[in-house]
Amino acid sequence: MATLTIRKLDDELKEKLRVRAARRGHSMEAEARDILRSALESSAPEKGFGTRLHEQFREAGLVGLDLELPPRTEPARFVDFDE
Repeated sequence: MATLTIRKLDDELKEKLRVRAARRGHSMEAEARDILRSALESSAPEKGFGTRLHEQFREAGLVGLDLELPPRTEPARFVDFDE
């Protein structure tokens, strides 16, 4: 097992850790381990934006939906953003 030393810990934060540990019947060291463990285990790699977007469209029933595009009646225009 490794040892971790945390320097320059704010006194107020240390007191909050002490109180939280006492409420749960843990030592401050055990409480800090639990906090680190839960924070790092829950930070599993998130799904990418495309995957999340695809899931939302699938839930809405829009995946695999073939949309009919209307015919273009005019040629594409150049847009001048300086106007």
